[in-house]
This record gives sequence, C-alpha cells and structure tokens, in this order.
Amino acid sequence: MEELLKQHYAHIFEPELLNEIAEVGVLREVTEGEKLMEIGQYMTAMPLLISGAIKILREDSDGDELLLYFLEKGDTCALTLSFNRGQRKSEIRAIAELDTVLIMVPIQKMEEWSSKYKSWRNFIFDSYQNRLMEMLDTIDSIAFMRMDERLLRYLRDKQKLVQSNTITSTHQDIAYELHTSRVVISRLLKKLELEGRIKIKRNKIELIDLD
Repeated sequence: MEELLKQHYAHIFEPELLNEIAEVGVLREVTEGEKLMEIGQYMTAMPLLISGAIKILREDSDGDELLLYFLEKGDTCALTLSFNRGQRKSEIRAIAELDTVLIMVPIQKMEEWSSKYKSWRNFIFDSYQNRLMEMLDTIDSIAFMRMDERLLRYLRDKQKLVQSNTITSTHQDIAYELHTSRVVISRLLKKLELEGRIKIKRNKIELIDLD
C-alpha cells in the first residue's frame, strides 16, 4: 500500500501524512458493477482512488436513478465526510464503473488530518469544490440541454473514462443514468447510428464520430 500511495499521492501529501494513511487505510479491489456505498447507510470510511472509476448516483422516490458524476484515480468523495459530520445516512449510491483499486480511510481521521496537515485540508476543499461543480453541471444539463445533447455528452464522458471507443452499456443502463426512458434512449441511439456516428452492438456501443 505504501508504494501505491507514494506513486499516486506523493505529489499531493507530505511523507508524514502518507505514512499515517498507510497505517490506518484498508486497500480494496472492487470489480465493475460492485456496490461500494448504498443510500441509507452510515458512512465509516472515505475512498482514495488508486485506479479505475466509481459512479455516484441519486435515486428518486420511484427508485429511478440519476448519474451525478464519476470519481477517477486521484479523486475522493468529500460528500462522505459531510454525511458523517451530521451523523446522517448516505443520500448517494456508489458503484464501480470499472475494476477499481482504492484505499478506504476511516472517517474519524478526516478532521484530525484537516487540522494537522494543510495538504489534506486543501485536498478535501478541492474535492468539495470539484464535486459541487460537477453536480451543478449535471443540473445545468437537465435544465438547459435537450436529451440528444445530454446523450452525446454522456457518451463522450464514458469514452474518456474508459479510454476506449467501445463502451459497455445497455440502453436501459443509459436510460437509468440519464433519468429517462429506454425507448427515448433507443430512439436517439438509432438516430446516431443512422448518421454514422456510432455503431450499436449487443450491450456495446462503438463510438465512431461524436464531434
């Protein structure tokens, strides 16, 4: 774990903090689709991503999901700290988008390190700011973008995330994450295919020209 921390976080944290993280952190490897956090749970640890990606989702009263943002390597989700401070249950769901390696850090260490290490305090503040901006971006897309525009942005984001021109998602998966119906997504994907911008395969979409 120490070598992984140095490799991915030495440019952010001082050696003393890296040592403390190595002492209390728990290394986890999760597979694509595995759930790390569920709505209604009390949070006991915060993730530091080493590799892979995690998607963060909200759920409405009908059980429909909305994708808020992705966490990638070098990220954390500072929202977990806000839930813990008020002893509130989690209002988000976290699922591994890719096979992911992460270090789970006990929540009780968060405030201790914030007062002890400036690098940690800045890291948490930056995480809050980044997650807030990503959520505002999601709100803006829902309020101001047409569904075809949202779908294109979703496909570009997934392309960047998986670093491949082929993404593995069903029409229903995309519909859930964009909070719309499968019929709408299927129609828009078919339109993109007819335009030669994508190629639809079984549970996969080959991205040809999204510009």
